[in-house]
Amino acid sequence: MPIFVFDAYGTLFDVHAAIRRFSTGPDADRMSEIWRTKQLEYTWTLTLAGHYANFWTLTERALDFALTRVPSIDKTFKPKLLDAYFKLDAFPDARAALGQLKQQGHKTAILSNGSPAMLKGAVDAAGIGGNLDALLSVDTIRMYKPRPEVYALVTSHFECPPKDVTFVSSNRWDVMGAVSFGFRTLWINRTKMPDEYADQMPAKLIGDLSGMAESTA
Repeated sequence: MPIFVFDAYGTLFDVHAAIRRFSTGPDADRMSEIWRTKQLEYTWTLTLAGHYANFWTLTERALDFALTRVPSIDKTFKPKLLDAYFKLDAFPDARAALGQLKQQGHKTAILSNGSPAMLKGAVDAAGIGGNLDALLSVDTIRMYKPRPEVYALVTSHFECPPKDVTFVSSNRWDVMGAVSFGFRTLWINRTKMPDEYADQMPAKLIGDLSGMAESTA
């Protein structure tokens, strides 16, 4: 029976939920996009250079950059935005999808760039911990996706070959990394982005986690 492993940010948890909790003006969406883009950029550049800082540190650094780039957003919102990011809203379909997988007898896990404290904060806030068998963080190896060593955390934890794992992510670059490692992959394309990485295609593309029901067979 396949093991289902989920990316956290953008897949189970809405990375733009933090900014939506506050009335921060017409530039809020742009600021949130910059925040997310820089957060990911820092993970890639540090890993390529052989350095590491945990994801919470990078999240704060990225927010500082975004607030500077979009000066119309009041910088005094920073503590509130960070607190909201620590307890991000889960997508409405996340709890149902995880619950269904557990009812079917599957093992489930999160594999994330997030630090252990960040993952626990988001999982506890969403109330989905009872439907997860493991929270796996890159913090244990101090490098970020899409390094193959990150995906190997799953096979090591569950003592299984890559083919036994179905990896679920909304990030196409993450799907690419998981395909390269040998996982079966589902790409959750919530925002209808164009496809990329033609040589590392997902097994299936679905619009959201409610489509998981037909992907577990």
